[in-house]
Amino acid sequence: MGSTANDGRDGYLAFVENHQHRLLRAAYLICGNRHQAEDLLQDALLKLALRWPSVREGDPSAYVRTILYRDAVSWWRRRRREWLSATPPEQVAPDRDGALRLTLHDALGLLPPRQRAVLVLRYYEDLTEVATAEALGVTVGTVKSQCHAALRRLREVAPDLALDARPGGGAATTGVEVNP
Repeated sequence: MGSTANDGRDGYLAFVENHQHRLLRAAYLICGNRHQAEDLLQDALLKLALRWPSVREGDPSAYVRTILYRDAVSWWRRRRREWLSATPPEQVAPDRDGALRLTLHDALGLLPPRQRAVLVLRYYEDLTEVATAEALGVTVGTVKSQCHAALRRLREVAPDLALDARPGGGAATTGVEVNP
């Protein structure tokens, strides 16, 4: 029994080591605050550890992403007023990409949590509409309408991002990757 338990522990630790940075970036994009993102990820990884034996053979990344997005929305509902002030990134490069990152960060901060989550899942995590709906526990129609509303709002508040839809209803393109 000792080696089986150790194998599970080693697999969990390997997963965390290999995925924590990408998951932290996703959490940061959802909540817009590095400290909150770290807390969200820590809670999600703890929940994963508790369920590791039943989750490890499937898609642990999807499981963690689902926890991240649902917990972020739940947190926001409990502390709605605190969400309105997003923490600016610690360092912003003075170049055009840095300015675009800051613009994107600020614009995402103006979106409601579900719209923000939909954009991050669809365009940062590159999930399908179906996978996004499953992660958020909503219908595909909700994903489509939230995405449409979020992109429209981003175009209003941040025209400098030059959001253009790809042919076939694909992702918005800005050419900017936001890192925490």
